[in-house]
Amino acid sequence: MRAWRLLAVVGLILAGGEAGAQATSYVQIEAQPTRAEAEERARAYGGAFADVNGFRLSSGWWAIALGPYARPFAAGRLAELRRERLIPADSFLVEARSYGARYWPPEGGVPAAAEPPPGAGAADPGAASAGAAAPAPAGAMLAEARQAEAALGRAEREAVQAALVWAGFYGGAIDGAFGAGTRAAMAAWQADRGHEPTGVLTAGERESLVAGHAAEVAALGLEGVRDEPSGIALTLPLALVEFAGYAPPFVRYEPRGGSGLRIRLVSREGGRPELEALFAALTTAPAMAAAGPQSLAATGFTIEGGAGDGGGLAHVESRGGLIKGYVVEWDGRAAARMPRIRAALGSSFAPFGSHALDAGHGTPLAVDRAALLAGVEPEAPLRARSGVFVDAAGAVLTSAEAVAGCGRILLDGAHPAAVAHLDEVRGLAVLRPRAALSPRAVATLAAPPADLPAAVAVAGYPWGEALPRPVLTFGRIAAAPGPEGAGGRAWLELAALAGDTGGPVLDAGGGVVGLLVAAGGEGGGEADGRLLPAGAAAALDAGALAPVLAAAGVPARDALPAEALAGEDLARLADGMTVLVTCWR
Repeated sequence: MRAWRLLAVVGLILAGGEAGAQATSYVQIEAQPTRAEAEERARAYGGAFADVNGFRLSSGWWAIALGPYARPFAAGRLAELRRERLIPADSFLVEARSYGARYWPPEGGVPAAAEPPPGAGAADPGAASAGAAAPAPAGAMLAEARQAEAALGRAEREAVQAALVWAGFYGGAIDGAFGAGTRAAMAAWQADRGHEPTGVLTAGERESLVAGHAAEVAALGLEGVRDEPSGIALTLPLALVEFAGYAPPFVRYEPRGGSGLRIRLVSREGGRPELEALFAALTTAPAMAAAGPQSLAATGFTIEGGAGDGGGLAHVESRGGLIKGYVVEWDGRAAARMPRIRAALGSSFAPFGSHALDAGHGTPLAVDRAALLAGVEPEAPLRARSGVFVDAAGAVLTSAEAVAGCGRILLDGAHPAAVAHLDEVRGLAVLRPRAALSPRAVATLAAPPADLPAAVAVAGYPWGEALPRPVLTFGRIAAAPGPEGAGGRAWLELAALAGDTGGPVLDAGGGVVGLLVAAGGEGGGEADGRLLPAGAAAALDAGALAPVLAAAGVPARDALPAEALAGEDLARLADGMTVLVTCWR
């Protein structure tokens, strides 16, 4: 039970007294901690109900209720309103004597008493009589419904279609034309409510449908917002969030009244690199930690994540050098309302203008590379290592250590991947991206040089995500195999760092003669349980890589004899085939 619900019940208990045989009851639908908040909510509910009342509770909270109802009808009214989903599911009955002073309607206003719910008359001993009229025949009722429908104006018909869309029964145009799609939607709504599925709403059914839509819209405070500085228009649940300022590239909306909902509008200039960086940062944010569906394209991306009742959603579009979208985070307090909120955001989001939020507007966020970003602090990866593309669809070969214990794996900071094959004996792993990639270069395997020592270079990301491109570290294959050099392991003399692990070892012609599996670095490293001295590294030669690729279903590509490449050409080739591999919780 929600905290305000619990306080409301406590207030009723403190009011004391025997239940007694009271003549009237109310349906309590909400309570708020302050009068101002309660009056705002009562006013919103007044748009859907004519019998909204507000009372002070002895607990200090402020109740919002519907009624009063004659006691024999009260339970039926509560059941009807719940069934029609016009009120919160945890609404309950309260005897009139349990309330304190009335604060709503304001002085001079009088709420209209509600009509008894359909069928409730049988519960009233005085309602039944020998002269009561019999129900109209079904055919007569349908004819009456058609006649009433024919009298509707366009706005009233559009209101019915909008309510059907909201209820999840209609996906067509809101044009006021009751065609086959609208008829089918009305019949489905009737069947869902236990009514005769005629496809023509009676006046009572139509009122119930439209009032239900209005009540839910009022409860969320859905309202169109057009934010000129960011160039974004959309519908926001302003009963649950409130504007909190500009922090470029974001427009911030913080939770209202402990709603558990937070929304960020995203607006900035940028192209593909900025879009990918934003995607990478958001996929590692805590709200997105338990990943759901993800998609990254040249025109934008959508990310869903969550755990338990909480979660996150990001939708971003990229057009004409502008990146615009929204990021939503919620916890258990807002979880039940998220389907409606998501639908409202998705159907209304409309970027406009040829501008983005100016970096000097408001208070910019003081964050680094990811300052693009989400209003949520991105996590740091468990580790960042290197890898190499081994086929045209983006399969990557890397070290097993790079992906050990990872909850999620990203390639180049933006592309989710999974382990397709793990060779624990050799310490290698083959990764497959969730969506196929198009690498600019693919590794070709070459035999190690016959004459040792021989010049080689390792391509990798020695400092992880700090640099946007791989680094070439030059050295040589040692003349002697070193300690326990069997099994395809070669020993290198070069100053590689841990981030280079998994990167390709290239000969002068750009062929991959091995894969780095351990680096001594500046302070030394470890391979096979032994400490490597600084300036030493271990690699598996191409002969050990080929069986691992074959086991993963990746045909190995053999390098053709090639002349030595100029330094800039070797760097360009390495840049096209080398991959940043990040491991996340």
